Amino acid sequence: MGKDSKQKDAGAKGKGKGKQVGGGSDENASKGKGKSGKASDGLGTCTYVKARHILCEKQGKINEAYQKLQDGWLSNGDKVPPAEFAKLASEYSECPSGKKGGDLGWFPRGKMAGPFQDVAFATQIGATSAPFKSTHGYHVILCEGRKN
Repeated sequence: MGKDSKQKDAGAKGKGKGKQVGGGSDENASKGKGKSGKASDGLGTCTYVKARHILCEKQGKINEAYQKLQDGWLSNGDKVPPAEFAKLASEYSECPSGKKGGDLGWFPRGKMAGPFQDVAFATQIGATSAPFKSTHGYHVILCEGRKN
């Protein structure tokens, strides 16, 4: 997923461009800064994100997983608890991280490839991204934390 192609614990390895459905870019996240240096959208300019994800090769499968998230949590405006997201990741994800509930741990800017990084850093803590495509398949990300 990052610059190091030996990473086997992530869904996207290497660089590439894919259609992004549910997120912004680092460039957009840095716009609208006030005197505090943080973006007006509350995302700030963090340098690390803690995330979980679900990776599927087929769009239909990621849409099915996302629909379960929507039916169980998102349709009510609730945030998905990490334990519930982990259950779905274990069931649906085709990434080796799926065995760990999709847990990617903490990662810095520049480690993850293109659209995955953009979405991970644009998703608010506790929020789940909409499905999006990278060169490695289709993803949904749950952002669990941010730090500098």
